[in-house]
Amino acid sequence: MHILALLLVCLLTTSAVAQPVESFDSFIASFRAKALAAGVSGAVYDAAMGGLTPDPRVPELVTSQPEFTTPVWDYIEGRVTAGRIARGKAAIARNSALFTSVGQAYGVDPFILGAIWGMETDYGAVLDNERLIGPVVRALATLVHQRRTRLAEDEGDLIAALLLVQRGPLDAQSLVGSWAGAIGHLQVNPSNVVAHGTDGDGDGRVDLHHSLADALATSARFLRALGYQPGVDWGMEVVVPDGFDYLLATRTQLRPVSFFAERGIVRVAGRQFADPNLPVFLYVPAGKDGPKFLMTQNYLVLKGYNFSDSYAMSVAHMADRLKGGGAFVDDWPRGAALPNLAQRQAIQQALSQLGLYDGIVDGRLGPISQEAYARFQADQGQVADGFITRASYEALEAATR
Repeated sequence: MHILALLLVCLLTTSAVAQPVESFDSFIASFRAKALAAGVSGAVYDAAMGGLTPDPRVPELVTSQPEFTTPVWDYIEGRVTAGRIARGKAAIARNSALFTSVGQAYGVDPFILGAIWGMETDYGAVLDNERLIGPVVRALATLVHQRRTRLAEDEGDLIAALLLVQRGPLDAQSLVGSWAGAIGHLQVNPSNVVAHGTDGDGDGRVDLHHSLADALATSARFLRALGYQPGVDWGMEVVVPDGFDYLLATRTQLRPVSFFAERGIVRVAGRQFADPNLPVFLYVPAGKDGPKFLMTQNYLVLKGYNFSDSYAMSVAHMADRLKGGGAFVDDWPRGAALPNLAQRQAIQQALSQLGLYDGIVDGRLGPISQEAYARFQADQGQVADGFITRASYEALEAATR
């Protein structure tokens, strides 16, 4: 059997989520000491965690996050829809004074906040849906018990949720959010509510679920803490000339727009670069045959809000559409055959075997995997655009026999 095929068989039998190491009740008992050491009182812990049962939604949802399992174009187009754009324009208009004041107070583009609002909760429409929204402490306790790959972060969020209950005014039943523990209109995780939670409406409490003002102010402060630069757009769509060295498409080094302009990159539709000194990086999410972008630091800030490039691209594009902008000029390579999860994991394993990749083998083909594959393409004398398809799996299978 070929080495990569053997890897594929092994990966197919490996769960994407680590298994619990103890019963749920035993976990509740054992986690108490860690929570108390972080400042949660014993009374609050026992009241919030005592008698909990696992959230049955969580195990399956952990393994099916669409940010990492759906082609970027399907993800964007499934979320930046005509209906959501229209609803967003209307929702922002209804709250125009609030959006303007938050934008002025924190220096964050109000349309970015509006785009996050639309992406996360469809402008608050889902917040009363009990199938989607439930007690955060229960959801996070289930996540920690499941021991997914971000265990330390999940533990931190569970402790933060308990600290929010301790702080009040919301108790363990009224502190509600998503299956992953995100809270309120713009879905902020508990650790960042503790760090950046803001009373935006001046009522003396922080309630991101019931107060849009609190939610917007909190997310604006969060974005600024992530490095958001006021007055800087997220990026722009560009045209890349034939023969361009795509190994320059790396986000580890931002270069001035002029660097790329000197190498033949121009904006789409005859638009002009406004600032040749603006630091950017070239992002090619779907290879040489798909849309291409020069991205600013503020795009990376969006990834700090949610680590998925598909999510960040959707927020960026939604913000433009809410401002009245149009669709991307170039189309996506919709006919490309893409690898399944096990094949994506095997691709990462093969790239690691070839000395090109030292990241986690998790099937999430982000920029580190793409840059590793671009180096493989360059070694093979191909256009090194880093776009990973099913043919990539086959090529790596041949290279690792």
